Amino acid sequence: MDQAILNIRAMCAGESDVIANMATMACELFHGDARFDWVGFYRSIGGDVLKIGPYQGGHGCLTIPFSRGVCGMAARERRVVMVADVNAFEGHIACSSETVSELVLPVFGEDGALLGVLDIDSNQRDAFVPADASALEALLNEVFANG
Repeated sequence: MDQAILNIRAMCAGESDVIANMATMACELFHGDARFDWVGFYRSIGGDVLKIGPYQGGHGCLTIPFSRGVCGMAARERRVVMVADVNAFEGHIACSSETVSELVLPVFGEDGALLGVLDIDSNQRDAFVPADASALEALLNEVFANG
């Protein structure tokens, strides 16, 4: 993932278009780490609803309310949610039967508003570590919150 982060920093430097940055980040992360089998963004569209944004991998859910699933929890509570086994997560939304573990990070804009969440799925149990969350939080802040 380290090389993917370096690539993202280089490609997104100076780019202000949120969708372009989301697409670039999803692509680089998906292809940059063998643990990741789905990487994408769910955009906050108002009314406590997330709508699918740029992603890489199989089909994702189109709409997720803040009240449901790992993505909804991350958006609602505005915090990182790391799940070692989605089958043990009450209320998990199974967009893909392949997903075993999940890491979801809120994405904030320059004004602190919630832009959405970055959702990373793995077909491996317990695929994520706190260092992954820390590195990705810093990257999201750099790309989206610091314009």
